[in-house]
Amino acid sequence: MSPLLHDPQHASNYYAATAHPAPSYPRLNEPLQADVCVVGGGFTGINTALELAQRGFSVVLLEAEYLGWGASGRNGGQLIRGIGHDLEGFRPLLGDEGILALQQMGLAAVELVRQRIQAFNIDCDLKWGFCDLATKPKHLEALQAEQESLQQLGYKHALSYLPQDQIQQVIGSERYLGGLLDQGSGHLHPLNLVLGEAAAAQSLGVRIFEQSAAVKIDYEPKICVHTAQGQVQAEYLVLAGNAHLGAVQPKLARQVLPAGSYLIATESLSEALWRSLLPQDTAVCDQRAIMDYFRLSADRRLIFGGACHYSGRDPKDIAAYMRPKMLRVFPQLAHTRIEYQWSGLIGISANRLPQIGRLADHPQVFYAQAYSGHGLNNTHLAGHLLAQAISGQASTGFELFAQVPHRAFPGGRYLRAPLVALGMLWHRLRDLG
Repeated sequence: MSPLLHDPQHASNYYAATAHPAPSYPRLNEPLQADVCVVGGGFTGINTALELAQRGFSVVLLEAEYLGWGASGRNGGQLIRGIGHDLEGFRPLLGDEGILALQQMGLAAVELVRQRIQAFNIDCDLKWGFCDLATKPKHLEALQAEQESLQQLGYKHALSYLPQDQIQQVIGSERYLGGLLDQGSGHLHPLNLVLGEAAAAQSLGVRIFEQSAAVKIDYEPKICVHTAQGQVQAEYLVLAGNAHLGAVQPKLARQVLPAGSYLIATESLSEALWRSLLPQDTAVCDQRAIMDYFRLSADRRLIFGGACHYSGRDPKDIAAYMRPKMLRVFPQLAHTRIEYQWSGLIGISANRLPQIGRLADHPQVFYAQAYSGHGLNNTHLAGHLLAQAISGQASTGFELFAQVPHRAFPGGRYLRAPLVALGMLWHRLRDLG
């Protein structure tokens, strides 16, 4: 059984507490060779490794902690269409065709997850249904525009715009003015998906090592990734550490802002109570800059997430911090126990577009990171695009992402988070207006 399930730092994480039994993966303690070395054992790394193995590459994957340790095993579990943020600002660089391609990839990314789950029969509580919620009239206008845009793209799943007098079909709260219900997005148990995909990758020949942090990388004359007790020589390297990449590749790390996100899970709810909250068992998310997002687990707990801290310091009591936010939405939970509380780091890019590309000075080194809170589907897209690029398959998607420049966050290691926090305060004040 994987050590992840018994690690004390995961004791308060609902996903770790309810993960399926999984094999243990060893530490790397010897020199190995492979076609590709992947650094990072989350969705990006595992799916890149899996797709490369399907294409006949030998792959070694190194994870510093345990599989799913980072955001992949801690997130809200929401599988949502799209790249995640407004793409209009990239139109001058990518053109109309480029923007259209990104929009279509954002839809295809969800299908990649659906197909992966089906192909390997992964039990991860997949449930379809997601609703964007409006708290201001301008949000309603944006959701109507989103519905029209998706229909023009040929979106094949049912979309329903719900005005205020119909939103109670989806959510038992007086807080919202309406919403957009999407049957092509949904929710799942993310850690069980990570572990299932890792088992699939291993079955295809991927060699996986946990507690094997990359501590040094030699790029010439051949790639060599060093861990504390071993090393991997490879033709290609994939850096998939996201918010946890750190000093192993400082240039890339400076382009990602690690931000803390927080979740709580209630006790299991009675049928009458959970149906009063989310009668259609949909995942939901509001449209504010500092958003709330929530859903029901398979055992009918409310998993409620939100907030976003850039200080690097978590609240002393996450449950006490998050509970008032939950009660503003669902005051009927005033006497409900919080049984799990946890946090994790998401990787944010300055322009909110995922960073997918290769190092200019070391073209055999590929990377994907900074999904800015929209990673469950886009990590799978990134793995697909990286595998295409490494295998020499023509990939319009990879080239589109790779041509977008990304700047380092200002302020250096110690000042970049406070500077971004000031910027987010401005967005929060706009939400209150």
